[in-house]
Amino acid sequence: MSVTPLRSESRRRHQDAPDTAADFERLAALPAGPEAEELQEKLVAAWLPMAKRLARKFRNRGEPVEDLEQVAALGLFKAVGRFDPAEGSAFESYAIPTITGELKRHFRDHTWDVHVPRRVQNLRNRVRECIKTLSAEGSSPTVARIAEHSGLCEEDVQLGMEALGSYKSLSLDAPRGEGEDDYSLLNYLGQTEPGFDLALSREAVKPYLKRLPEREREILYLRFFRGRTQSHIAQQFGCSQMHISRLISRTCERLRRQVEDDAEYEMPAAAAA
Repeated sequence: MSVTPLRSESRRRHQDAPDTAADFERLAALPAGPEAEELQEKLVAAWLPMAKRLARKFRNRGEPVEDLEQVAALGLFKAVGRFDPAEGSAFESYAIPTITGELKRHFRDHTWDVHVPRRVQNLRNRVRECIKTLSAEGSSPTVARIAEHSGLCEEDVQLGMEALGSYKSLSLDAPRGEGEDDYSLLNYLGQTEPGFDLALSREAVKPYLKRLPEREREILYLRFFRGRTQSHIAQQFGCSQMHISRLISRTCERLRRQVEDDAEYEMPAAAAA
C-alpha cells in the first residue's frame, strides 16, 4: 500500500501568503493593548493581498470589486483576531474559509433588492441552477421537471421561482414600450395615501386602548380626540401639567411597544402557517 507524500507547506503556500508564523506566536502571547493592536494591523496589512484575491473571485456578480475587497478585509480582520496558532493549523487554511464566508454572507444579506427569508433565498438559488442546467438541454423546464431534477417538492420549486426576480428590482424609470411617447414604470404607479397608514395605526391600537385604566384612557381621549391642552386636562384632574405630560408620554410609549411586540410575534406565526 503506497502513501502519497504530503506536499510541503512552502509548495502549498500562495505567492500572496507571507510567512507570519512568528508574528502570530507573539500576538498570542501579548496582552490586550496598543502593542497587540499595532501587531494585529501589521498582520492584516501583510495578508491583505490574499483577501483581495479572494474578493475578486466574486466579481461579475453585480457588486463593485472595491466593495467586495472591503468585505474581504473585514473577514481578514476577524480571522487575524480569532486565529490561535496553538491549534496547529496554518493561518491561510483558517483565514480562507473565514473571508469566503464573510463574502457569501454579504451577498446573502446585503445585495437583495427585496428581502426574502434565507430558506427562500436557498430555494431560489437551487431552482435557478436547476433551470440553467435543464435549459442547456434545449427545452424550457416545467415545475414538475425541476422538482424531479432538484429533489424539491413542486411547492418549494414554485416558491423559489417566485423569488427569482427578488434579487434585483426593476428601475422605476424603466420605459414601457418602444414609442417616443412611452411612459416609465413610475407613471403607472399610484401615489402613496397617508390616510391608509393612519387608518391602520388606529385599528392596531384600538384593542390596547380599551385595556387601559379608565383614567389613562380618558386623558388620552381628551388630549387626542377632543384637542384639550395638557394644562386644561391637569386642571380637570387636579394635578400638575408636568404630571399629565409624563403620563401621556409613558402611556403612548407603552402602547407603541405593545403594538410592535405583538406585530413581531404574529409575523413568524403567519410565515409558519
